[in-house]
Amino acid sequence: MAERHLKVQLLLTGNEIMSGDTVDSNSALIARRLGELAITVHRKVTVGDDVALLQAELAAMADDSDLVIVNGGLGPTVDDLTAEVLARVTGVGLEEHPDALAHLQDWCGRRRLPLNAANLKQAMLPAGAGIVPNPIGSAVGFEMPVGSCRVICTPGVPGELAAMLDGIVADLARRMDRPMQRSILRLQTFGLGESTAQQMISDGISDWPAEVELGFRAGAPQMEIKLSIDDSAALPARQRCREQLEQLFGDHIIGEGDTTLATRVLELLRERGATLTTAESCTGGLIASMLTRIPGSSEAFHAGFVTYANNIKHTVLGVDEQVLAREGAVSEPVVRQMALGAIERSGAQYAIAVSGIAGPDGGTPEKPVGTVWLAWGSRDNLRSLCLRWPVERTLFQTMIAAAGLDMIRRTLLGLDSEPRYFGQRRV
Repeated sequence: MAERHLKVQLLLTGNEIMSGDTVDSNSALIARRLGELAITVHRKVTVGDDVALLQAELAAMADDSDLVIVNGGLGPTVDDLTAEVLARVTGVGLEEHPDALAHLQDWCGRRRLPLNAANLKQAMLPAGAGIVPNPIGSAVGFEMPVGSCRVICTPGVPGELAAMLDGIVADLARRMDRPMQRSILRLQTFGLGESTAQQMISDGISDWPAEVELGFRAGAPQMEIKLSIDDSAALPARQRCREQLEQLFGDHIIGEGDTTLATRVLELLRERGATLTTAESCTGGLIASMLTRIPGSSEAFHAGFVTYANNIKHTVLGVDEQVLAREGAVSEPVVRQMALGAIERSGAQYAIAVSGIAGPDGGTPEKPVGTVWLAWGSRDNLRSLCLRWPVERTLFQTMIAAAGLDMIRRTLLGLDSEPRYFGQRRV
């Protein structure tokens, strides 16, 4: 398997994936890790727990691939069929593998668990199979050739798969004639859609270099732009592309790598020795949750308030009852009082406050579903704005929470320009 451009296929197994009870994230992880070696997955197939179907699919894949990675079906239960299927495809029997047995004994011993018959099933592997170490789980991975194709079998538990991929990717790199590592620069953005970003690039950069591969990964709330190269000689070209993207997208670029709006806000707060508080209604504490997912967030985030009901807005944050009655909870004076009340009670320098109608019910002709008032800033420089984001409830909450964090990010950076989504969403 010395050829650089390998033909790779993935075979995902399990009734739980076919039924939708489990969402397949493993194939994406495998593809990303293989992408580090500039290896692209040619095809992936998901098959339920059926020996005949799995056998037919694996045989066909092996006949048309350099590498097949099978994911799932290595466990101790009757529906874990991968070892049996690979044995059938290769025409060998199952036998107790001494290394797999030793791994099981050690795994059970460290947990003071009995090594029962169900667990021993995980030591029964196709005769002649090699072991792929699993540093976390009870079931080792295994591999063997099927004709000229290499078949690697991995567990379906995501954490175990992730732990094993380091070794698998390193081994693949050693086997390749050019054990290079693809270099991917990932830029995180907020407030841009894929089509908008692509059109801006097409209109603004007419001479995009062929050696820099452009890619997008849309998500909620951020969109990732990827600039990939396969040769260090292309680094200057990629740097020029990056500079052009910064000119095009400006302050819609949050940062590199895994940067999120929350991590960037916390970085900026720490740099200034400042703290942030939140006063949330329609987002139900999501902004605070985004912040507190980040280790060390307590340095810059001490308190957040979820004030869903009007009487709680009054008793907890001091929002005027007459204003609530006259203007309604989804209004500018209410959201501004929420922000100021949160600042007063937490002692923070900055606040984000949101109050809106997440739906699917509760809208009116004057304030339809998707309407939200945001307030952000400091006591002396508090800004507010009404947006309309008419999307499904969970997505609405995600995007509004992100917009609040984005506006604080812009405030901390001293940016006066309005983001593009203001023009689309402003009421």
